[in-house]
Amino acid sequence: MPILSKFLGIIIKIFVKDHPPPHFHAKYAEYKCSVNIDNGEVIAGKMPPKQKKELKKWSKKNKKKLLKNWEEAQKGNPKLKEIK
Repeated sequence: MPILSKFLGIIIKIFVKDHPPPHFHAKYAEYKCSVNIDNGEVIAGKMPPKQKKELKKWSKKNKKKLLKNWEEAQKGNPKLKEIK
């Protein structure tokens, strides 16, 4: 589970061969959640409101890169590209 990005104390990962829909995992302090790549909405877990807002913004900005990494992860490729 490579780290794709780190910003504002949030760590972003995509797991290899994870279940649909396309999503990424975010961790901030003791909070963890899964975020839908298509719309930036939290689909599981919890995240403070400020970080949830930042995740949605970041997801929208990086949607194409996230989807490319999701596709590679579904093929079993653990070497995903970092998003800066």
